[in-house]
Amino acid sequence: MTGRIAILGSGSWATAIAKIVIEAAGGETGGAVGPALVWYMRRQEVINDFRRLGHNPSYLSSVQFDTSRIHFTSDINEAVRMADTLLFVTPSPYLKNHLRRLRLKLSDKTVVTAIKGIVPDEELPVSEYFRSAYNVPDERLAVIGGPSHAEEVALGRLTYLTVASTSEQLAADVAARLAAPYIKTKTSPDIIGIEYASVLKNVYAIAAGIAGGLGYGDNFQAVLTCAAAQETGRFLRAVYPIERNVLDSVYLGDLLVTAYSQFSRNRVFGTMVGKGYSVKSAQMEMQMIAEGYFGTQTMKQLNRHFHVNMPILDAVYNILYERIAPAVEIRLLTDSLR
Repeated sequence: MTGRIAILGSGSWATAIAKIVIEAAGGETGGAVGPALVWYMRRQEVINDFRRLGHNPSYLSSVQFDTSRIHFTSDINEAVRMADTLLFVTPSPYLKNHLRRLRLKLSDKTVVTAIKGIVPDEELPVSEYFRSAYNVPDERLAVIGGPSHAEEVALGRLTYLTVASTSEQLAADVAARLAAPYIKTKTSPDIIGIEYASVLKNVYAIAAGIAGGLGYGDNFQAVLTCAAAQETGRFLRAVYPIERNVLDSVYLGDLLVTAYSQFSRNRVFGTMVGKGYSVKSAQMEMQMIAEGYFGTQTMKQLNRHFHVNMPILDAVYNILYERIAPAVEIRLLTDSLR
């Protein structure tokens, strides 16, 4: 993978990946000279504040950037035109709205997605959406996954990422472009499995949060997380039956960090629901996207086609969308776990 990278998105994970890309390109964020990437943000006022402050005004504000190394734009077409590799890091519910402004083709670009969600109304993982809607060939598609909270990347803490693609060369090339000092990478061919697992772990983090909010302790949380890993494995075997080890960090590791970490917005969202917040009030108070809320509905719809036994997914769906009392639904769930 050669040429310039464009990052599309302005949130915490987009900011963390920008930090990785710039540092991997040479030097610290305030070091080397010359634009290292193109960065598309939808709102021009955010770009203006970023340039003035030297950091993202809304996310990971402790990370300082040399803005001379970044070409900012609020025009998605300009970003696409200027770059060879497009790295999408927008929340999945907003992806289609961003792409509606696009007037250029993507079939001759390398598209890398770090979006841990399903495209709304499409019931498709993001890579599949780019392939079917924008004719991006498989050999130009890649996915970034793994246990990777943006807040820890911002602190320069050791992080392990997996780059998945059906093209071994592309996966290796993308991994090389992420080779910052605190980033370790590996590659995988399981692009679809990693995408689905990254959606499900957000759902299970909500379940863990709800249980915590209700007062369930670590003993139950351990059983719940084990059951979630098994549930993930059953779904992946049904949807995309290739050889994989769901104990790998990109599957189990991502589940664990999302279910347990203080930085997990999905767990925080679930905790609030478990403590009695309505879904709407929890969303308003967080002021951040908990992707698992949207992922719960899309995965429930998808599973109507596959009929996989998924009691944790069903319980979270019943709480969030059927308005079943969390205490009742989690108590019923405890009877199905061993």
